[in-house]
Formats: sequence, structure tokens, C-alpha cells
Amino acid sequence: MSKTREELYTSRAEAIAGEESKAASKSSLVSWLRVAVFVAGVAVAWYFFSNYQMAEGAISVLLFYALFIVVLRWHSRLDFKHQQLVLLRRVNEQEVERLQGKLKNFDGGNAFINDQHPYTSDLDIFGQNSLFQLMNRSVTDIGKSRLASWFRAAASPSEVALRQEAVAELAQPEQLDWLQALLALPMHYKHDQQPADGFIAWFSDKTFFRQHPWVKVLLFVLPLLTLAAIAAWFYGFSGWIAVAFLLAQFWLAYKFRVERDEYYEKSIGIYEAMRSYTKQLQHIEQHQFSAPRLQQLQQGLKRSGTSSANLYKLANIIDYFSWRLSTLMAFFLNTILMWDFVWMYRLENWRDKFLPQLKESLDILAEIEALASIAAFQHAHPEYAVPQLSQQPFEYRAVALAHPLIFSVRPVANDFETQGIGHTMVITGSNMSGKTTFLRTVGINMVMALMGAPACADRLIVAPAQVYTAMRTADNLAENTSSFYAELKRLRMLLELTEKGQPVFYLLDEILKGTNSRDRHLGAMSLIRQLHHRNASGLISTHDLELGAMEEELPGSVQNYSFNSDIIGDEIRFDYKLTKGICRSFNASKLMQLMGIDIAEEKV
Repeated sequence: MSKTREELYTSRAEAIAGEESKAASKSSLVSWLRVAVFVAGVAVAWYFFSNYQMAEGAISVLLFYALFIVVLRWHSRLDFKHQQLVLLRRVNEQEVERLQGKLKNFDGGNAFINDQHPYTSDLDIFGQNSLFQLMNRSVTDIGKSRLASWFRAAASPSEVALRQEAVAELAQPEQLDWLQALLALPMHYKHDQQPADGFIAWFSDKTFFRQHPWVKVLLFVLPLLTLAAIAAWFYGFSGWIAVAFLLAQFWLAYKFRVERDEYYEKSIGIYEAMRSYTKQLQHIEQHQFSAPRLQQLQQGLKRSGTSSANLYKLANIIDYFSWRLSTLMAFFLNTILMWDFVWMYRLENWRDKFLPQLKESLDILAEIEALASIAAFQHAHPEYAVPQLSQQPFEYRAVALAHPLIFSVRPVANDFETQGIGHTMVITGSNMSGKTTFLRTVGINMVMALMGAPACADRLIVAPAQVYTAMRTADNLAENTSSFYAELKRLRMLLELTEKGQPVFYLLDEILKGTNSRDRHLGAMSLIRQLHHRNASGLISTHDLELGAMEEELPGSVQNYSFNSDIIGDEIRFDYKLTKGICRSFNASKLMQLMGIDIAEEKV
């Protein structure tokens, strides 16, 4: 199936590349037309003015200026279309890269890494070669943050059902053009500046014109008086009146220079993002949805007019504000028209009308972007199962369960099932046989299921529970913490979590490995007994066969499974298949021999 999808995305990229070439040619042609209109306008105007035909010259300037603007806008539309095709081609190429496991160039969501989280570090949710790199398609901060929040916390069963229904609609083949267009639109703009939520938090508290109402009065009066005084000067009145008004505006601009700079710097930081959001929201508003969650989100964008139109107004205000960047223009605008104050006032006026809707619109856009990421992932993997949520405590039934981040031609899949409170699966096995990978496979698919995403399995039924892992515990020199103590702290967090009464599904890998074998056996057995009486179930991997004896101590609650290997000559072969019972084949000595260590035979 993945190969079929790889061929689909490759063929789409090739087809788009053909359209891209045609669009580039057309855009280039209109660009030259724009130059021709400009040159012709200059030539015609010069002809009339040089022959003292002032009226005709003025008319020609106006006509050619209007024609130049028409051609300029035409070229802008063509250039945007060309760039959209370039980005759509890239979107399809990126889908191929993901299917091939080439994830290094994708954002790993490093900002969301938290080693204290119950499972994200152990299950490779964020970072290099992570699930975030594989699934995330968003380039906006709000889209990434929303998807990351879904990775970090399970949704309610009803919410999972709504997300699955929305994702199923967006992942349909007939929706692919619309979906990829949504993913490509924000790529036109920069998203490496101030996050929108930071701007909203700052903007909510800014009340410049409420604190200085007299500036608001001058804003409407002083520019008119200044212009009138300048006009009067041309008709013979004293020029000192105009100078006085100009000095007054200069003094105001100097007095509030810090405020003016702050308003501009904060707003220009989100200008590109606002243009991006506007395009995305227009794309969403114009589409028809059938899934209840998507319809609900779309209706939220239209409560107070269209959200895209209101964001477009904000982007325009910021754009006009940016005219201050031209030193010459800023001097005249701010000493004659109080330019900065005008757009500061327009910003505050916009905020009073639309800021609450901005928050809601961005929240909706973040939701749809996260759903779009999952939908694109589901479209790329039609062979993946849409998980079913169970009401049976700790039920986990999987057919052909595999790890989504293993990109082998034929990844080994396992059937697996467990159910009931206080159950522990003890998994023994030789080195490199697949114990830890299997624990991560169980955990990462459970995370995917509980966020509304498809799972890497032919079938998956899972009961909602808090996933908790203890796998990668390391020392911390800064905190003077040994790896063994770090692991103990991790296990204490697990016990504290189970004391709260919420269901906890734990995945523990080689626990208490930092101490001697006797203490390790005693501690591991004690932990299993303690968890047996809590609202918890899970898996524990180990090399210690002694833990297998707990199947007899707690019959029906502890089950032994294993991963095995075969040694054939100097070759160690793994089948990576989960097997009932304790592991009976070990390979550490053989591995050491293969590494050049002489292993002495034990003397009887």
C-alpha cells in the first residue's frame, strides 16, 4: 500500500511540475508587460509635457498609472499561483520522503520535549526520528502546538470519535487537492517571528488612547490644521503657522517614540502570520464539510462576519503602518499626518471589535490544521487501522501491530492482547531480540489511538488510560543524580500517578538495572505486587528469568511472553515475534565473542 501511495505522490509531483513550468512562463511574460506599460507611460507623458500639453500629460499619467496597477495585480496573482504550484509539488515530495523514512529535514517539535512527561521521551514522540516528524504537516506555530498537545494528552472517547470522523472525511481521495492546498498555503509566509498568542496577550492590555485621550483629539484635528496652514502659506499667509503645527507633530512623535516603536515592532512580528492565516481561513470558509466537527468549526468562523475578512483588515493595518520604514516617507507622514498614531488608533479600534473573534478563529484554525496533519498521515497510510475504543478496563487487542517509525520493507508485526485491572505481561528475551521495541510499539500506537489518529496495525481495540513509561533513564551531572536514582524517581512518579485512581497503562523496560541482581529481583517483584493492587496494568521487559515465577504467584494476572533468537554458526538470527512463555535462548556470550572478547568456558 505504501508503495502505491509513493507512486501516487510522485506522479502528482511530476504533474504539478509541468503546470509549474507553464505558470512560471506566464508570470514572466506579464512581468515584462508590466515593464512595457511603465516605459510606455513615461514616454507618452514625456511627449505631452515636452510639447506643453499639460492636461493631456496629466491624463496620460493617470491612465498609465491605473493600467500599471491593473497589470501589477494581475502579475501578483499569477506569481502567487506559480508559488502555490511550487509548494504543492514540495508537499507531495515531502510525502514521499516520509514514506521512505527520510525525516531529518522535518521539524521534530524540539520545543515540546519534556523529559518529565509520562511517556513522550521514551516513545520518540518529539525530536529526531520522531512521530511528530512523521505526522506533522503544519508550518504554523498554532498548528504545531495544537498537534503537540494532542500527542501529550489523551482525548475523551467522544472527542476521539469526532476527530476520527473529521479525519476520515479529510483523508478521502477526492479531498486530497483541497487538503494539500491547505497545507501549502502557509508555506508562502514566514513563521519564525512572534507567535500569535504572544501578540494577543500583549495587545489585550494596550490602551494608549484611553490613557492619552487628548492625543486622539489631536489625531483628528492637527493634521487638518497642518494641511490648511501649508495651503494658506502658498496663498500668501505666514509660513510660521504651518511650522508651528509641524513642530507640534514632531514633538508628539518624539514624546511617544517608545510607544510608537513598540506598537510597530509587536504588530509587524505577526504580519506574515496574519497573511498566512487569512489565506487558510478563506480556504476553509469556502469549502463544504459533512463531518459534524468540521461543520461546527466552520460555523465558528462565520459568527461575526467572516474571520478571514477581519484578519485581512488587521494585515492591511500593519502593512500601512510599515510605511514608516521609508525614512523620507516617514518624515513627511509623521510630521504632517501623524501617520504612526493613525495606525496605532486603527489597531486599537480593530482590537476592540475583533480581538475576541481573533482568539476563536486562531483556535479553530489550529484545530483544523491538526486534523489536516492527521488526515494527510492517514491518507499516506490507508493500510493503517482506525482504532476502536473499548469500555473494558485496560483492554488492548491488536492484530499485526507494528512500529510506525520502522521503515523496513517488511516490518515484523505482532498480534497482542491483554485485558483487566492489575495485569502485567513480563517479557523476557535475549539482547537485541526486540523487547524494548515491542514496548515502544505498544505505547506509541496507544498514544496515536487516543489522539484520534490511525494506528500501525491491521486492527486495534484499546481502552482509554494514562500511558506511562520508564525506559530511558540517565544520570544528570548537573543535579548530581545517578542513572539508578533517576530510574527510582521515575518509578516513584508512576506509583504517585496510580495513587490518584485514574487508569494507568505502564511500559517498563529493564527496571532497576542499576543495582545488583538480588536487589533487582526483589525490587521488581515488589513493584509488580504493588501495581497489581492499583488501577493499573502494563508490560515489563527484563533479562531476569526469575520474574517469570510470578506467573505462578499471581495466576491470571501475570503472563510470560518472550522474544527469542537462534545461533547458527557465527550468526545470530532474530525473528522479532512475540511468543508465549519465558525466553530460553540467550546470546550475550556469542555477541561478545563476535566483538572479539574471548569467553572462557565454565569449568564444572
